[in-house]
Amino acid sequence: MKVYYDRDADLGIIKNKKIAIVGYGSQGHAHAQNLRDSGVAEVAIALRPGSASAKKAEGAGFKVMSNSEAAAWAANSVSWLLFTVAG
Repeated sequence: MKVYYDRDADLGIIKNKKIAIVGYGSQGHAHAQNLRDSGVAEVAIALRPGSASAKKAEGAGFKVMSNSEAAAWAANSVSWLLFTVAG
């Protein structure tokens, strides 16, 4: 089994990309902050209108938008959407 470490990753690949995180629960929150702390310049949170998590995400300094807005925003830079799923 191959084990990967931080030194194996090239964060330069995503630092200048727009990344939208769909959802801001325990997983989305962690992914968004880890990406920002790792130097990714543009991280946004996609939430449904009226989501109770919107204020939390905005309070943490993230741009919040609808799912369709986030998909268009991230796709315009040929970037990524990261989906978080609660089981």
